[in-house]
Amino acid sequence: MKVKNALLSALAGAGEGYISGFALAAQLGVSRSAVWKAVKALEAEGYTIESVTAKGYRLSGDNDRLSAELIGKALHTEKLGRELFVHDEIGSTNTAAKELAGQGAPHGTTVVADRQTAGRGRMGRSFVSPSGTGIYMSIVIRPEFGIELAPMMTSAAACAVAKAVERLSGSPTQIKWVNDVYMAGRKICGILTEASFGLEAKTLDYAVIGIGINVRSVKTTLDEELRAVATSVEDACGARLDRSRLCGEVLCQLERYLGMIENGGFLADYRRRELLTGNRITANVGARPIEGEAIGIDDSANLIVRLDSGEEVHLSSGEASLCRIKGR
Repeated sequence: MKVKNALLSALAGAGEGYISGFALAAQLGVSRSAVWKAVKALEAEGYTIESVTAKGYRLSGDNDRLSAELIGKALHTEKLGRELFVHDEIGSTNTAAKELAGQGAPHGTTVVADRQTAGRGRMGRSFVSPSGTGIYMSIVIRPEFGIELAPMMTSAAACAVAKAVERLSGSPTQIKWVNDVYMAGRKICGILTEASFGLEAKTLDYAVIGIGINVRSVKTTLDEELRAVATSVEDACGARLDRSRLCGEVLCQLERYLGMIENGGFLADYRRRELLTGNRITANVGARPIEGEAIGIDDSANLIVRLDSGEEVHLSSGEASLCRIKGR
């Protein structure tokens, strides 16, 4: 490990406490001059490090860099994020995670990026992924549950993001079926789950859960059309969250919620947050437009819609798109 990476890990582990240059040199097995050079190298990369005579060094609370060391500090998982790849820029974290999964990457392997140049959303849409504002992460999942439960992973992931954001921001979130997390009436997060099936599609080899969260202000990075429907945590509630800490919290919550899929334990939380229920909505089911009242979420995380004819239809995430509250 490079001295600067080892130094960053040591500073992250110290939390708000200072570590003297002498102690850091001894811990890292290098000279105090090497510690000083590593501090300068980290500062050149954008980290803010406080230095106080007779106390030593510590990371400033204003750091907003994404790094494996800082994310690792926030991790309390058994598997998720324990194999971690962090990039300043990448084409698509989902594409990278699928490549790793195809090479045998273990359950929980996570790819994180500060910026995506080819981010993707559901239905082939692009996902705007500017640097310095969001979290773009994809997690390799090798589930132990049956293939019939696989579609529920996206709903569980939405609960995980909603819970993580609430815990760190102190502000409420909602979920728009099936994969969008909202704050203050606008979208802060989209989720894309992609799966690789075994022979004759009877088994699930692996899935990749892709999560994109707008964290810091996006007022100057999103165009006018996107700002009408999307926002960020900061813009919605004023909270300037540490992106590495939020990344670690999302992984912690995701591991917990994925563990509830077999018994459906996450559904109560999902139903409590879901914002389409109780509203008149429009949706496209394949090429067929429908309209009716959203009356709830069934035990498979499908949206239940009562049509004007009185018929109740259960929409799965694989068949419905452009599901909106009428009038929006």
